[in-house]
Amino acid sequence: MTDTRGLRDWLVLWRLPGIGPRRFAHALAAFGSPGAFLAASESQRRAAGLPEPICTADREAGAAEAGAEADLRWADAAGHHILTLRDPGYPRQLAELADPPPVLFITGDPAWLTTPQLAVVGARHASAGGLDNAHAFARYLGAAGLTITSGLAVGIDGAAHRGALAGGGGTVAVTATGPDRVYPARHAALAREIAAQGALVTELPTGTGVQREHFPRRNRLISGLALGVLVVEAGVRSGSLGTARHALEQGREVLAIPGSIHNPVARGCHALIREGAKLVESAGDVLEELPPLGDGEAVAAPAEAVPAEAENGFDPAYDRLLEALGHDPVPFDALLQRTALTPDALSSMLLRLELKGLVTAVEGGRYARSGNRARG
Repeated sequence: MTDTRGLRDWLVLWRLPGIGPRRFAHALAAFGSPGAFLAASESQRRAAGLPEPICTADREAGAAEAGAEADLRWADAAGHHILTLRDPGYPRQLAELADPPPVLFITGDPAWLTTPQLAVVGARHASAGGLDNAHAFARYLGAAGLTITSGLAVGIDGAAHRGALAGGGGTVAVTATGPDRVYPARHAALAREIAAQGALVTELPTGTGVQREHFPRRNRLISGLALGVLVVEAGVRSGSLGTARHALEQGREVLAIPGSIHNPVARGCHALIREGAKLVESAGDVLEELPPLGDGEAVAAPAEAVPAEAENGFDPAYDRLLEALGHDPVPFDALLQRTALTPDALSSMLLRLELKGLVTAVEGGRYARSGNRARG
């Protein structure tokens, strides 16, 4: 980590009015360090070719200096960390962005930010099936060695974080507030779990509350940290589509799970697929699409795999699942007991059957047979 004096300069410059990632980068390029910029006169800044808003940003620096002291006090607590763009532990994936955050505030272990990550995002008002899929995919892929990254929101985000934790994997929550705030408040306990088995990260300094314009900024970091973005459910105006478009701009993979044509929070996924996103039916599809890791090895699936469909028809495991469904809607937990499958395998198989038109997700997180397949 940067020395305390140097770190304080980074924090002061980052807090100055009108200074965002790009203007911060301009100041850094012109003067070499935040301290040199802060020590320079306005005329020296103009002579260096900096735009006027940057030259005069510190005319009222008192609030920024007081805020920097609050940031340093926050960092004194156990499990709290501040990384600058020039720290060795700063995640490479973010450093490669056109607008990397100059400062990161981290609760938990910063090492999680440098692991191979998959962003799992989606609707706040998700369907029961969407929540099941987010949890199951995150649990399976977390066990495969991917860190699951999301935004701590209610709905798909929370289900993805919980799935990763349930499978013993790591998870990263990128937040849209300062590191001393948790939003939504109902996720305070989940945030503590994430800090113990992953990390929470934000570019926003302490004391920053909820503001609408901060969520798009957060979304670019969610995609920027990851190898790819999996959209589980999303409406046509969902912020998750913004995350997916950030991913495209950043050269990341974009993947989407299709849903029912009658489900309004599946339409965003369908739009992404029409635009070229990878259609995902199983966790294996995700693993196949991600680029190799740094050592040249692809992410490996866990030993326990979902049964594959046979070339002509289904694997017998699918027949057994259809038999277990019977003729009345069945809750997911009841199917787990009847089939002895893992939640991950059952979710993936149900999704394949739904795409074949043989199973329908109905109200209350239940599943029912929706068609008959000729036998014999």
